[in-house]
Order: sequence, then structure tokens, then C-alpha cells
Amino acid sequence: MKQKLSIKGDFKMELKIVASAEPEIHQTAVVDPTAILHKNVVIGPYAVIGPNCEIGEGSEIGAHAVIAKNVRMGKNNHVYPHAVIGEDPQDLKFAGEYSTVVIGNGNNFREFVTIHRATGENCETRIGSYNMLQAYTHVAHNCNFGDYIVMSSFSGAAGHVTVEDHAVIGGMSGIHQFVKIGTCAMVGGMSKIVQDVCPFVIVDGNPARVVGLNSVGLSRNNVSPEIKTWLKKAYRIIFRSGLKLNDAIEEMEQEFPSAPEIEHLLRFLRNCERGLCRTRENRAAK
Repeated sequence: MKQKLSIKGDFKMELKIVASAEPEIHQTAVVDPTAILHKNVVIGPYAVIGPNCEIGEGSEIGAHAVIAKNVRMGKNNHVYPHAVIGEDPQDLKFAGEYSTVVIGNGNNFREFVTIHRATGENCETRIGSYNMLQAYTHVAHNCNFGDYIVMSSFSGAAGHVTVEDHAVIGGMSGIHQFVKIGTCAMVGGMSKIVQDVCPFVIVDGNPARVVGLNSVGLSRNNVSPEIKTWLKKAYRIIFRSGLKLNDAIEEMEQEFPSAPEIEHLLRFLRNCERGLCRTRENRAAK
């Protein structure tokens, strides 16, 4: 359909209204009959879309990528060549039960990324929206990733790991099963993470230790100067006061104002199950 738009003088412009495109599937790609492909999806050469998969509008699946089984993917995701999403978990307890991978919108999964389905009947591995998983990263079964996460190349998350919004995981880092990485935390490259990482901090090393507050991350995420001041005080109470974790939580509950960032920090600390990653001088505190 064409529509003419007249502008002053003799100049004329034609506006072309393009109908939403059907999925574009390369002739060498393999798409299971049960798969659902929404409009404007692009499936590249030799890609495989397996049974019970749904690819959201505007998503692109690159050459030789595999969306294996029981994957539900939202809009505008980009899966680069040779990535594999939705294969069986690497878990000896897995017995073929029905499980899924659920993915939000606007993610980038670079070359050779692997994301496995969950262990447990009707359980899921979940990836939120607007994340960047760089080349050769691995997300294991039952992980729960939030939004706006950067996971750098060659890093891996074992089973049941939780990574909250705006976290950054450095290259070649390894995250132990059941660990939680807090919002706006930064993990240095080649770190070994075996305990929960507090929101808003930087950790580094093998084993990882807290090295400071993630001030740059706070600024990038538009945290107000007032809240930054309170988070600096929280850092001193948690990591430098010598208080045990429960005592530090109690002090902050009594002294700190009610704000979303403060409430989230306290909630994270109350639910810390693997112990909290500490500074080197404060590692004895519980």
C-alpha cells in the first residue's frame, strides 16, 4: 500500500506502509512442526528449532544455532551462531522430566553460549530481559537471571544460581551452585565465587573477596547521591564494623530510611543461605 505525502512546493515524498513480515527461514534450517515462530523472526542457515519451542517477534537465530527443546523466548532476542539453548541439563539427577528455559525480551546470546533446561518436573531455567551473555558463557539448570546483566566471555554459572538485575560478571569467572549475585554487583575477571555476593559491591579473586562499593555501577544506574551515602554507611557496617551479619542487619533496620535500594539490600541479607562473601580482613564474620 502506498500513500503520498505532500509538502510545500513541488517536493513529494512517498511513504511505504510495510505489512508485518512472516518468519524468514533459511532453506537449510530445521524447524520442528510443533515450534511457534512469531512475525519477523529470522532463522539462519543450518539452525535447528526443536519441539515445543516458541520464538518471539523480531528475534533472530543465527547460523548453526540450536534452540533444542521446551524454550519460550520473548521479542527481539538475538542468538548468535553456534549458541545452544534448551538442551538437557548436565545433572545426574535429571531423569527426562518436562522442564523449560524461559527467556524475556531484547537479549543477546553470543557465539557458543549454552543455556540448559532445568532439573525437576515443570521447573525452569529463567533469563530475564536486555542481558548480554558473551561468547562461550554457560548458564546451568535452574538458574534465575534478572535483567540488564552482562556475563563476560568464558564465565559460567552452576545450577540454581541467581543473578540479580544490573550485575556484571567478569570473564573466566566461576559461580558455585546455589550462589546469589546481588543487584548492581560486579564480579572481577577470573574470580571463584563460592558465597553470596552482596548487592552494590565489587568482588574479586580466588576465592573472591569484597574489595569495595561499586560506585561506578551506582552512578550508571542513576542511584541518587542520598542513597549512595546510605549505601556507603551500609558497606561500613556490613564489612568493616566487625559485627556479625544478623547484628549488622538489626542496626541498619533501626537506623536506615525506607528506600527501595535499602529494602532490597536488607531482604537479600536476610535470605543469605551460603554465607556472605566478605573482605579479606573481615572474613571471619558470619
